[in-house]
Amino acid sequence: MAVATAIPAFCQGIQYFSETLPEFEKYGKTPAIGEGQTAISSPQDPAAVYQTLLLADALRYLTLQITASKASGHPGGFASIADGIAALVMLGYKNIITEVGHHAPGFYSNMFLDRSLEEMGIETVQQMRDRYRETHGLLGHLSGQIPGLLNPAGPLGQGQHFAMAGAKLHPGTLFPVTIGDGGIGEPYVMSSFGHFNTAYPKVTNFLPILVWNGYSQEHHSMVSTKTNEEMIEYWGGNGFQEIFLVDAKDYDDTKQAGDYVDSTAFSLTKRMAFIEAVLDATDRAAKCALNGELTVLIIKQLKGAGVHKRGAKAHNLYPGDTTEKDYIVDALKARALTPEAWEIVRENCTRSQGGPAAKTVVTEKEYPLPDLGQLPLEEYAVGGDKKVATTAMGVLIGDVGQKDPNFVLTNADGNAASGINNVNIALKIVHPTVDGDYFQQPDGQVYEPLSEDACAGLAAGLALFGARTLWCSYESFAINGLPIWQTVTQAMAELRHATPSTVTLFTAGALEQGRNGWTHQRPEIENYFAALMRNGNVFPLFPCDANSIQACYEWALGTKNKGITITASKSPLPIRTTLAQTREGLENGGFILQEIAGEKTVVFAVIGDMTLIPVLEAAEQLKGQGIGSKIVSVISPRRLYRPADTAYETCSKSDGGFLDNEGFKKLLGGDVLLGITGGSSAMLEPIMLRSSSVRDTFAWKRGETAASAGAVMALNGLTAEAFVKRAVELLG
Repeated sequence: MAVATAIPAFCQGIQYFSETLPEFEKYGKTPAIGEGQTAISSPQDPAAVYQTLLLADALRYLTLQITASKASGHPGGFASIADGIAALVMLGYKNIITEVGHHAPGFYSNMFLDRSLEEMGIETVQQMRDRYRETHGLLGHLSGQIPGLLNPAGPLGQGQHFAMAGAKLHPGTLFPVTIGDGGIGEPYVMSSFGHFNTAYPKVTNFLPILVWNGYSQEHHSMVSTKTNEEMIEYWGGNGFQEIFLVDAKDYDDTKQAGDYVDSTAFSLTKRMAFIEAVLDATDRAAKCALNGELTVLIIKQLKGAGVHKRGAKAHNLYPGDTTEKDYIVDALKARALTPEAWEIVRENCTRSQGGPAAKTVVTEKEYPLPDLGQLPLEEYAVGGDKKVATTAMGVLIGDVGQKDPNFVLTNADGNAASGINNVNIALKIVHPTVDGDYFQQPDGQVYEPLSEDACAGLAAGLALFGARTLWCSYESFAINGLPIWQTVTQAMAELRHATPSTVTLFTAGALEQGRNGWTHQRPEIENYFAALMRNGNVFPLFPCDANSIQACYEWALGTKNKGITITASKSPLPIRTTLAQTREGLENGGFILQEIAGEKTVVFAVIGDMTLIPVLEAAEQLKGQGIGSKIVSVISPRRLYRPADTAYETCSKSDGGFLDNEGFKKLLGGDVLLGITGGSSAMLEPIMLRSSSVRDTFAWKRGETAASAGAVMALNGLTAEAFVKRAVELLG
């Protein structure tokens, strides 16, 4: 082992080089991906096999060295699938997705080798080491800002949504997605595959790759006891037609104990046999997936293969696990390449798929969208007949879907239950059974798995990949889908290009669901959005009637890189406002709905639609006492923060629209301020932070079974009498 002196510039920072590599002169002198080619010519070509092995070792080396540079991160899981990633690259596939955030350093290494990281100024290994897990560098988990990587990755059970979204939008392009055997224990993964395949049986150009290494983060994985036959039966029982399994143990000539073995310990002959099997299986699996067959590739190899430790102990580096630690030094030396081998590896990676992933993967450019033209807005007369807000929005949703064939609405509980059956009529539920009574047919645009995770996952994934979508949910049940929605909104804040905002419609709020009790009364979900508002690109919207909701959706459709939640009742409610008033509220945070003069003024800052009912009654009672009032309908609380309260300036397509101090005083100034919401008081924070009035809040406390919305509000202290009593107390 020697430290090289004359090395390629990009290798600056590599600590160990090998003096020679066995068989390099025979198989490694010329890149296996020829000049002008985008992939190897054959998985059976010995030179291609050998150079795939070199790439796998290069990935392991870089992954271990950059994590050890900070004594932090996760090298072990990726190490067990490095051969599979190397095979994909050598076969010309770079639209690679993962659900495993802990594989991030391996994915960064892959992007470094094909020069994608040069887009962020990382040209050498030393620079990669320096910027790993640092601000404006290579985050500990995949995010939306790393060139060449298609998706964020953090919580398990998410990656398949991105793969399916990419496959739906890009027929003929393969989207491999690595899934950890720890993550396969999540029920969402397989159920979402199943529903998607039933809904879109012709969209099979995604390829799950199970990283079956026997271990999770700190112990054996829950599927580690399955036999190969049982694992094949598991995937087959879930509808997969083609199942390819490559088990490293079949090639072991070192008598390793246990069902999971490390291929890097094999003789070179057996290592190449294993790599050839991986290449061949990957090639055949990719072709099956692209040819209309639901396919999975399973690679079974011990966690930590080729790095510092094995099993769960390989998962994480701890303080002291530096590049000077003996077992890390030994592992780096064992995986070390010659400078010439590094050159060959980089050339193959750069040529694969026609260039760096940062230039060639689908998420590196905006997805083309059809022009929606003029939306069919219908402005109802103020004071006229009551209207259902969600139904009014449904007309617009149907128009969007008819003009944009890639538009998808997802809903686990059914559109009819949310007051938007008109969407089913216009766009049809995607279902293999044609049934006119239920507005369903195979080419519909309404996606209805009975899983909020699957609903949020496909809608948010498609939006991240550039399509218009809408996720509709009962407010009370949406929590199961929010982790991936949040993951996508954060990724959108970091993206280097524009993509449509991910938009939601939450209906059947707590106040409407009296007789269903607390199971349907969970407005605490608004805490989630209230916290996310400080991120800078999340905008919870609260339309106050059927005109208002149309203006909110119109605005949402024109935005980019935001997370927008629209919360509205599905009950017929009075028309109180014009479109212009809500457009004003979208710009200023809210608008003055009603003002009554008096010697003193009580300001009601009201979030929601039903909550206006007791507030309007309270204003009349105060009027009877000679007390004036001002009712402000709060449409977009995010606008009412001060700029410094949020991280808006860090967001892609940043939105710096905030109501200034003068405007805030004009809108919400008075002698007493009462913040009123049927949801979480956290949503009122922007107002309470800035107001200098004597003030108080009325908000949701807990759910209970009741006969009406009014009774639910009374149980939570949201009554006209309570408002008047507190206002008078605060007036002194």
